[in-house]
Amino acid sequence: MLERVSSDAAAPATALTGNGKSVRMSADERRATAGLAGIYGLRMLGMFIVLPVLAIYGEKLPGGRDHAMIGLALGAYGLTQAVLQIPFGWASDRWGRKPVIVAGLFLFALGSFVAAWAPTIGWVIAGRTIQGAGAISAAVIALTADLTRESVRTRAMAAIGMTIGVTFAISLVAGPALTGIIGVPGVFIMTGLLALAAMLVLRIAVPQPVVGERKAIPAGQWLRVLTDAHLARLNYGIFALHAGLMALFVQVPFMLRDNGIAVPRHWLVYLPVLIVSALLMVPAMMRADSPQRAKTIFVGAVAVVFAGQLLLALSGNSLPVIIAALVVFFTGFNLLEATLPSLISKFAPANVKGTAVGVYSSVQFLGMFVGAAVGGWLSQRHGPGAVFTFCLVLTAGWLAVAFTMSAPPALERVGP
Repeated sequence: MLERVSSDAAAPATALTGNGKSVRMSADERRATAGLAGIYGLRMLGMFIVLPVLAIYGEKLPGGRDHAMIGLALGAYGLTQAVLQIPFGWASDRWGRKPVIVAGLFLFALGSFVAAWAPTIGWVIAGRTIQGAGAISAAVIALTADLTRESVRTRAMAAIGMTIGVTFAISLVAGPALTGIIGVPGVFIMTGLLALAAMLVLRIAVPQPVVGERKAIPAGQWLRVLTDAHLARLNYGIFALHAGLMALFVQVPFMLRDNGIAVPRHWLVYLPVLIVSALLMVPAMMRADSPQRAKTIFVGAVAVVFAGQLLLALSGNSLPVIIAALVVFFTGFNLLEATLPSLISKFAPANVKGTAVGVYSSVQFLGMFVGAAVGGWLSQRHGPGAVFTFCLVLTAGWLAVAFTMSAPPALERVGP
């Protein structure tokens, strides 16, 4: 059954007032949302800001000539994030959201400092593993839900989602630029210090939630989420999308370097690529919620990602073709990154929505690890062509799966 998700009848506000005006966030809700979005964005910054520079930096360290090790350095963060998302979420139910978030930020900072000090690629991997162990996503999302009314919660979650997109764009530009000023170790130190500062933001800017009764998740609920065909397609999609992204960044920095672009100047490529791809994405994004067009736009976006990967594979190390391929890839990537969480919300029944988001997040980080690790191994053993083939096979599988999906419902599911 499909219907709109409405607020509880006893709630102090609903999504719309009687005259049709939307409910505004209270000052506390705005403060909490801004603080938590910043903390969430910081965690993503730690993963993304070294993405365009770590491969070339790691190659200069002892053990870094092996691209499989570089892949592990890129992906280790995602592995511990994937493994620990659900345990951290459970811990936040058991001991409170804020203590768990503080513990995660401490681990993130510790890992950043280890990676900054790392004398070998193995120690970089260790630092990235510790960084990822601060798996605070589930706790941050849960705290956001605790501190917002249902009538404004979607807006709060959207603000966090927008922060991720902005953080990704900033990282691709700032990572190379900052590397030219403070080096990759300096970037790691900066993210560690920002994590410590985020603890202060959590204390000052984010209110303490009122703790209510929390119910344990029945075992059958996990099985229901894992066996739902709609959710399985979307989970494979986010896995393939982020595995492809990480695998490409095992190779793309070397392609830009081989074209004579020094690492600190890579931002001169990424900035126009992101601007143009964002502009190209907007018309499709504005139509993505239309029931009649949603599936077509979604499948089209997957096809655009495939086309970008194929163009990279065929670029022959031509810089204009590489830039064009990146524009195509990020046009599809940005659109899918923005629409997949909404599709999870629409396809997941209301009583398992939180569990569905937790599984989705874990699969996303698992994709990051697998993409980086497999991409690095393939690059070392079989060369760039094998990396691009891996990406294309993953995306081709997603394209086939996307064709078989039902059109997204206009309204969110409740019940079975």
